[in-house]
Amino acid sequence: SPQRAQTGYSASLSEYSRYCRNQGPLDLFASVHRWGLPIDGSVLSCVINVCANSFDQNTGRQVHCQCVKLGFLEDVSVGTSLVDMYMKTESVEDGRRAFDEMSDRNVVSWTSLLSGYTRNNLNGEAVELFRRMQVEGIKPNAFTYTAVLGALGDDGLAEKGVQLHAMVIKDGFASATYAGNSLINMYSKVGMVRDARSVFNAMENKDAVTWNSMISGYVANGHDMEALVMFHSMRNAEVSLSQLTFANVIKLCANVRELSFARQLHCQVVKMGLEFDDKVRKALIGAYSKCCEMDDAFKSFSSVSRYQDVVSWTAIITGYLQNGQAAQAVDLFCQMRREGVKPNEFTYSLILGAQPLISPYEVHAQVIKTNCQSLSTVGTALLDAYVKIGSTDDAAKVFKSVREKDVVSWSAMLAGYALSGDIENAVKVFLQLGKEGARPNEFTYSSVINACAAPSAAVEQGKQLHACSIKSGYSDAICVSSALLTMYAKRGNIESANKVFHRQRERDLVSWNSMVSGYAQHGHAKKALEVFDEMQRQKMTMDGITFIGVISACTHGGFVKEGERYYDMMVNDHQISPTMEHYSCMVDLYSRAGMLEKAMDTINGMPFPPSAPVWRSILAGCHVQRNLELGKLAAEKLISLQPDHSSAYVLLSNIYAAAGKWKERSEVRKMMDERNVRKEAGYSWIEVKNKTHFFLAGDVSHPLQERIYAKLEELGVRLRDYGYQPDTNYVLHDVEEEHKEAILSQHSERLALAFGLIATSPETPIQISKNLRVCGDCHNVIKLVSVIERREIIVRDSNRFHHFNS
Repeated sequence: SPQRAQTGYSASLSEYSRYCRNQGPLDLFASVHRWGLPIDGSVLSCVINVCANSFDQNTGRQVHCQCVKLGFLEDVSVGTSLVDMYMKTESVEDGRRAFDEMSDRNVVSWTSLLSGYTRNNLNGEAVELFRRMQVEGIKPNAFTYTAVLGALGDDGLAEKGVQLHAMVIKDGFASATYAGNSLINMYSKVGMVRDARSVFNAMENKDAVTWNSMISGYVANGHDMEALVMFHSMRNAEVSLSQLTFANVIKLCANVRELSFARQLHCQVVKMGLEFDDKVRKALIGAYSKCCEMDDAFKSFSSVSRYQDVVSWTAIITGYLQNGQAAQAVDLFCQMRREGVKPNEFTYSLILGAQPLISPYEVHAQVIKTNCQSLSTVGTALLDAYVKIGSTDDAAKVFKSVREKDVVSWSAMLAGYALSGDIENAVKVFLQLGKEGARPNEFTYSSVINACAAPSAAVEQGKQLHACSIKSGYSDAICVSSALLTMYAKRGNIESANKVFHRQRERDLVSWNSMVSGYAQHGHAKKALEVFDEMQRQKMTMDGITFIGVISACTHGGFVKEGERYYDMMVNDHQISPTMEHYSCMVDLYSRAGMLEKAMDTINGMPFPPSAPVWRSILAGCHVQRNLELGKLAAEKLISLQPDHSSAYVLLSNIYAAAGKWKERSEVRKMMDERNVRKEAGYSWIEVKNKTHFFLAGDVSHPLQERIYAKLEELGVRLRDYGYQPDTNYVLHDVEEEHKEAILSQHSERLALAFGLIATSPETPIQISKNLRVCGDCHNVIKLVSVIERREIIVRDSNRFHHFNS
């Protein structure tokens, strides 16, 4: 009845809107408008609130027009409702405009705008608005503090949060449950769990939100046991358990891998009829996935097929990937797209880890279509995927397209260059990220320092990065210190590696293995074994890499019995199955010791066909022992495995040359020519003043070549005075003896050594690298030069480091 509606429709509309947040109240308002009944500010405010709660911005704008026509914009309740409606429908600019047009504002108006900013993740604007509110003399209420505390917690502004807590107490809102709950959330978000618990303990009136906030804070900060105790206390206090309670405690079960308790909670959820709640279902998927129960996770996922949103799909895909079932994850990803659910940035980031079952090029195309390529998480995952398939150029293109690069993006690109051996670009990225304002973290330093461990990197570069890591406070991080240790060991500075090792506050297996392998590569076999003994005393868990280092140390030290003992220890005591690398080490151990029969017994006892390095070790042993027959067999096997690699042909021809069989040597060389196999040219390099100088045997291209050869002549005279006689057996050419001596004197390592002597100060150690093995005669010469010149000389060849010190 229009007549009756005229007297009571306003109260009816208000009551109706409380319980019906859909079209019902709007239809009632439309009827009132058609009847021509008077409309006041409270009616308009009520209708706008209905539009806000149903996220109906279109209808809200129409009502806004009615407010303008009827002249109700001056009404504070109408203006406040408009601000709230626009903010809830993510139209922040319109909400701010409505606020600015209000001639009269109260604390509710300010709080509506402030809450809207926090709801739309504009926390900085929310904090600034709160300051302005104070300047204009508007006293905050409990809800104002709730909104500002949420903004401070999201931005991690702990100090400002503590100051606001003092204001809450000062204004008398400390006992308000809303304010207390917000304080607990804020302190939990900034990691101040003890302060959150203090607020919880001081609250007189705790509701379910209070308990859930405290449990959620404990779980988010990794205090799982405290969260469990809080859950039991909540039950003892007879507080009603909600969906959020179960979701938080089920997450706790996922964190501690507590499957049985998760199942109990699942039963309780079913009894209470909450198993179809979205948050609970997602928590169950996560718990079952982390406990490796993917069948149960999938049942929880598929229990309500109509309500599977992108978060649910992403959760189940994550579970399959975490449990090593990439094929199922890819199938689900494809099914998700067939069913019309659009992947979000997290879905794309995850599925890119399912290589090689999914192509990064295909995913990249989908990412471009959904306009996600510029997001940091997706861009980082894409460039990492391209790096893994060796496409650094494509990774670099993706990196450039990322709008807001975080430290993870920079680190991923840097690691990609390092992995591909592009040291120059890796260092460039590291320097550039600092200029762009990104602060390197421990993983950034670890990647760039690992890059500097490559032979082509400048020696001083690693030292400079070490200094940077110290200044940044990351040098003690385990991944950084392990990278430093490895870098120094690989760059010939085993003393610095040892210092880093002893300064480590904690050591992981990488540190121990690097130290063992480092000493082995530097020829300090006894020290390598001492480190291994210390590992045993500290009851460190060892892996196959540990024993590769130990057996290599025995190989370089000539400790055959010890090598056999450690091999037996690996198999019998540590139950580590030997790999091809272990067998290769044992064959190398026997071959270097001249025990070729034992080496062949090892090969014959292998459970799989010998690899090329195994036969190469035998062939090298045959060269030393002048075993022509076995050398021919090893060469044939090696050539069959690597027909285009020159090492087999060269070693076999050298064996023939050493035996004086020049005809057979010529036939091998002819075979190389027919098969277009080219011998790798031997060259050496030395770094002086951040510049690398390369030398070939008999090289005359260096600008200082006259001084270099003059230094060699001077050294030749002084060497003969020390009793040096050239060992021409290392010249495997059919030429005159005198010519052989000339060839020896112009080996690339000697040219590099002569340059180092004339280009550096007398107290500077000389470090030379060579791509092939150093010949025995050059080894003897460098040893004598170290004594004559009183210089520390370090030579790194293709096999190991050689240290010479007077």
